[in-house]
Formats: sequence, C-alpha cells, structure tokens
Amino acid sequence: MSVKFGLLALLAAEPRYGAQLRSEFERRTGGTWPINIGQVYSTLGRLQRDGLVEQAGDGEDDYRKQYAITAQGREALAQWWDDSSLANPDPRDELTIKLALAVDAEDVDVRHVVQRHRAAGIERLRRLTAQKRAGAPGMAAELVLERRIFDTEALVRWLDHVEERLTTKDER
Repeated sequence: MSVKFGLLALLAAEPRYGAQLRSEFERRTGGTWPINIGQVYSTLGRLQRDGLVEQAGDGEDDYRKQYAITAQGREALAQWWDDSSLANPDPRDELTIKLALAVDAEDVDVRHVVQRHRAAGIERLRRLTAQKRAGAPGMAAELVLERRIFDTEALVRWLDHVEERLTTKDER
C-alpha cells in the first residue's frame, strides 16, 4: 500500500492535520507501518500539487494546515479501492530471489538457508500469535495482524515445500 492512498483514505472521512494523519495511519495499521511526519508532509505536498487534496482552513505554516480530499482525490481513491491487482503477490521478494540463486550455487548450503528462514518464520509466527491472543486495539489493527499471521504461515509452508524439493532433487 502506498502512503499516498492511505492518507487519501483517511482524508475521505474528514479534513485532518498532518500529525493527525500520521497518528491515525499508524493506529489503523496496528503500528506495522510507521511513517515519519516528514513523509506525511512530503506526500501531502505531492497530493496537493496533483490536485488530490487541498488546504482546508487558514494554517499559518505546514504544521498548522488542515488538509481535505478533493473531488479528484475521491475519484483516485475510488479507483484504488477497486484495484484488484494488489491481490497478486510479488514473486520478486528478496527471499524468493535468494533461494532461486542459491539452488544452483555450489558454495551455498541451501538447506541451511531454508532452515534458518523457516526457524525465523516460526519464531515470527509465535510472536504474532501471542500478539493476537493479547488482543489488537480495534478491528483494523486486528486485520493487519491476521494478514501478517497468514503471510507468515504461507512463508513457512513454502519453505517446507522448498526443503522437500531439495530432498527430492538429491534423491535423483
């Protein structure tokens, strides 16, 4: 997700100051995507330049300006809500590339690489599951946490599959 559309989604509800946008963005994402205030204001500047937001009220400087979404911004946001291409995982993630290169590298113990990543995935899954049991602060944060759990479970399953493929390759 881009910060751009995250901010537009928040502004669709009501005009906000940059600091409010930052706090609400982090709250709704369960703190999994921290953004700094400079990133918020630089994104707002680009959104304003592109006609997707406008200043609301009479702020004296950047930190006292309230921003509101424009009609053009609502249209861009509606297109983003409808964009189903975001459901396609990116096969170019670093671990996939690392293992694709490792399987043919003579000086790499691929099983060791897989096992280390699998162990890290299981540890991450343990931590995420503990967070879920502790309770997430609101449905938005809970959904983000659950997505992280599902992604980690899928990663561990894929690493199990890779290890099985390596075993099958060695048996040939």
